[in-house]
Amino acid sequence: MRFVSWNVNGLRAVLKKNFYEVFDQFGADVFALQETKCQPDQVELDLPGYHQFFSAAEKKGYSGTAVFCKEEPLCVLRGLGDEYLDAEGRLLALEFEQFWMVDVYTPNSQAELARIDHRMQWDDAFRDFCKGLEEGTMPDGSARSPKPVVICGDFNVARHDIDLKNPDRNRGASGFSDEERGKIEQLVDAGFVDTFRYLHPDAEGKYSWWSYKFNARKTNAGWRLDYFFVSEQLADKIEGAWIYDEVFGSDHCPVGLELAL
Repeated sequence: MRFVSWNVNGLRAVLKKNFYEVFDQFGADVFALQETKCQPDQVELDLPGYHQFFSAAEKKGYSGTAVFCKEEPLCVLRGLGDEYLDAEGRLLALEFEQFWMVDVYTPNSQAELARIDHRMQWDDAFRDFCKGLEEGTMPDGSARSPKPVVICGDFNVARHDIDLKNPDRNRGASGFSDEERGKIEQLVDAGFVDTFRYLHPDAEGKYSWWSYKFNARKTNAGWRLDYFFVSEQLADKIEGAWIYDEVFGSDHCPVGLELAL
């Protein structure tokens, strides 16, 4: 199965650029978006053969996630099950026969780490949510069959020095603070595999986000903020993991995963 994830920085904006071209190019079984910045009734997508699901923020033109999939899911969850954390449409979880698919747009801690407390609360709740799905516990406490989890999205953090162009200059800043990096390592310690690093442990200069300032993309002064994680039991099913840095249309590029499912 082929999975693709892309922070489009505005679905309506990228629809005026190259969205359909990119979407058709990949032919993914599951195509997940972050930062859609729209309500479902504000877009009309022509995606024959795909089921469409959206989770929108209460605030219009902000945040939001979407998933388009060939197979109809057994269950769809919009949010973590926490009214406060779910107000920004940052999560979609779809259950399929063999696995759960979770699409996430992690909150940005903002300049001077102004929103770090909210970010820490989100990270803890998100990790518990994903482990719950894996173990067969729904957000409302009801039981369901345990299944491995595929997680994708914009995590708004670079894990290691190798994951951004200028680590020394950005150490402690939003997206590369000890607090944020610690939380993503807790996700790994909880049993979720960073698929790109699993296959490409030493690859340098592979980034998925570039600032619109300072010609950052032209000079490849980027950050790896977009990930696919999978439950450890799926690690031997990883056949490919990619960062499609040749694809434009957003300040992020798509990332991809191939699983032998």
